Amino acid sequence: MKKSNKFNRKKSKRNYANWIIVYMLVTVLVIITSLPLVYVIITAFKPLDELFIYPPRFFVKRPTMRNFADLLGGLSSSVVPFTRYVFNSLFTTSAIVASTALISSMGAYGLVKHKIPFGNIIFNIIIGALMFSPHVKQIPSYLVVNSLKMLDTYWALIIPRIAVAYNFFLMKQFIEGFPDELLESGRMDGAGEWKVFSRIMMPNIKPAWITLIVLSFILNWNDFFNALIYTSNQSMKVLTLVMQQVGGTSIARQGAMAAGAFLVTAPVIIMYMAMQSNVLETMVHSGIKA
Repeated sequence: MKKSNKFNRKKSKRNYANWIIVYMLVTVLVIITSLPLVYVIITAFKPLDELFIYPPRFFVKRPTMRNFADLLGGLSSSVVPFTRYVFNSLFTTSAIVASTALISSMGAYGLVKHKIPFGNIIFNIIIGALMFSPHVKQIPSYLVVNSLKMLDTYWALIIPRIAVAYNFFLMKQFIEGFPDELLESGRMDGAGEWKVFSRIMMPNIKPAWITLIVLSFILNWNDFFNALIYTSNQSMKVLTLVMQQVGGTSIARQGAMAAGAFLVTAPVIIMYMAMQSNVLETMVHSGIKA
């Protein structure tokens, strides 16, 4: 009995030591991963002399908001103010996120829970779309947008980004696990199909569509390629695209570039930190590895 207790204590101590090592390794990895984000934030508040000091200094000694003032001055003009670029990014990203979340949820719900004819063929076509790079589809997308006379409009920035195969696949994986009995009970109580979808299905798959919102927001907020292709009017540019015009090769504008990188990165970080629990829950339920 005493030998057994000693063995259990040794085993417990060994497991405890192993967990300490694991946590230390994870902590080191987290620090290494977060360093670029921390550096972006710190650099945004560095004065010009600290940006080019040698040897380089990681932390800032004299924080300043001058970089943000330079950014506003560099991007604003008498024709297009800086706030217009911010509005373009917020408006197009919000419209895309809301539309793709609704359409992907409705499409996956109809395909999974209503067993429509040729459903498997439709799903295979959608999965097949995942094999193609977005750049491969850019030329036909441009031809369609051009033929519809939507160049230099918000429609050109929004419509091509709504139907995304991955978003549909994510919602389908989650909806497949939802019990049909709950939907049937709602129909038996007299609820219409839209009420069943909006009052029963959507509240119960909240982690899934919140995850879709987060992923779609990150992708579209950071996207500048569509604005580069579909717009030529300066007033239609988005924030990430005009950010490339700030610094160029000018050393004096490096502080403004750092401030711009902070402004572009901050909404993404805030969005993910606010909703990360739902994202992780969705990855577990859908079988997708985070």
